[in-house]
Amino acid sequence: MSAADREAIEAFKRDVVEPSMTSLVILDFWAEWCGPCKALAPVLEKVAADYADKGVVLAKINVDEQKMIAAQFRVQSIPTVYALFQGQLVADLTQARGESQLKQMLDQILRQLPIQGAADKMHEDIAPLIAMGEEVLEAGDVERALSVFGQLVEMAPDDVEVIGGLARAMVKAGQVDEAEALLGQLPPEKTKEAPIARAQAAVALAREAAPVDDLGPLRAKVAANPDDHEARFELAGGLMAAGDRDGAADNLLEIIARDRAWNEDAARQRLIKLLEVVGLEDPWVREQRRRLSALLFT
Repeated sequence: MSAADREAIEAFKRDVVEPSMTSLVILDFWAEWCGPCKALAPVLEKVAADYADKGVVLAKINVDEQKMIAAQFRVQSIPTVYALFQGQLVADLTQARGESQLKQMLDQILRQLPIQGAADKMHEDIAPLIAMGEEVLEAGDVERALSVFGQLVEMAPDDVEVIGGLARAMVKAGQVDEAEALLGQLPPEKTKEAPIARAQAAVALAREAAPVDDLGPLRAKVAANPDDHEARFELAGGLMAAGDRDGAADNLLEIIARDRAWNEDAARQRLIKLLEVVGLEDPWVREQRRRLSALLFT
């Protein structure tokens, strides 16, 4: 083995194998004369930068300068792009030429591997503070919740639980436009995550269920005519805005029990939004879902 080959192997161990012990390494085989390689390079660099907090790093192998390494991986054409973890090839990313396709493949790989990036470590560190923010928000201390989540978003601006918590606190504080603007700044892939969907539901519900200064007349109308679904629906919205989720759920379920299809299924749809805002793992939500199922499937 020549000195150049030994140097290449040492460099590969240092730059690829060692990082792959804790990170997912995107390994890009390329050459100066390869036009497709040069076209692909900016995509790989951008995705690696976007996923750096998730534990993804990019390493490049020039096949002309590191022939032995390329031969070990049996590279026959370029660009060839592999994903390595703990020194082992875990995926062939060569066909993922577009950014969205590459990210989709990386998301799938990362779900299956025990990789902890900087963002994951940060989330672990601040998890108790997130829990505290949720507790004070649930208790109705909106100003304190805004303060907690406001400080957390400065520490972890990309954490979806922090962003979602801050947005829901804004909604409870009456800052619906601000919450919507905060969520509107997120990249499309984050909007699909559960904490953000929960916050979006809170915004949508706040738009639909406006506060009612005096619920007395609505209660009287419903008592006088239990089949006045419009009044009951408005009452449910007022109760939601006032923080009475039990009363809101009871009235929405009553509409469903009396007329499932009323107003194009409006009562069920609003109830689902309410449940999503509270959180699908909450025991109260599980109970309301059980009640809803009993109405729909009996």
